[in-house]
Amino acid sequence: MPDSIVIIPTYNEKENIEKMIRKVFSLPHDFHILIIDDGSPDGTAKIIKGLMNVYPEQLFLVERAGKQGLGTAYIHGFKWAIEHHYDYIFEMDADFSHNPDDLLKLRQACIDGADAAIGSRYSTGVNVVNWPMSRVLMSYFASVYVRFITGIDVADSTAGFMCYKRKVLETIQLDKIKFVGYAFQIEMKYTTIKHGFTLVEVPIIFINRIMGTSKMSGGIFKEAFFGVIQMKINSIFRKYPEG
Repeated sequence: MPDSIVIIPTYNEKENIEKMIRKVFSLPHDFHILIIDDGSPDGTAKIIKGLMNVYPEQLFLVERAGKQGLGTAYIHGFKWAIEHHYDYIFEMDADFSHNPDDLLKLRQACIDGADAAIGSRYSTGVNVVNWPMSRVLMSYFASVYVRFITGIDVADSTAGFMCYKRKVLETIQLDKIKFVGYAFQIEMKYTTIKHGFTLVEVPIIFINRIMGTSKMSGGIFKEAFFGVIQMKINSIFRKYPEG
């Protein structure tokens, strides 16, 4: 059985999803894909179901009723991947802001010893293309803020392009991950480090989506700003067994 699965949450990604699926399946490693679709009204799930006839043993779909948040989509996907015994479990966006070719680099970083690999926009400067400067600054300084509050040495703590070894996700008690938006990515990295796992940042170039609509909102950033402080306080009273 293939050892790697890419989890892609979707909501209204009909412009991107078929190209993304075909691109991942064209890579020189046998990746599987699990898509978690939150009731996209634009027909995203219908496109995926059509492709499941083409890739019946590689492509999987979970349909949920309505938008339930990025974090809950990934937690659902992580549990599914653990149950199906994948060794390398990836997070990736559907909109090509994450280059699917970089899946190979993230996987290799874990093969080489990392417990989790981050597709990092900021580990070697600012590697972002076609983002408004306001968005770049907000994202960059969000990671600076996270380092200041939490003390973790991660340049891109809000990154959503990840590879986790299965043992990490089996250890960190997924039901205790509380955040569902932007802060979810921060909480996952912080919790992974608190359990004693090793994170490696792999430099990538992040390209802003060309098609479809961004799901970012002010509420997501608000959750992250205040959530990081609450997460740090809560961690003082929590035990983190090493994996």
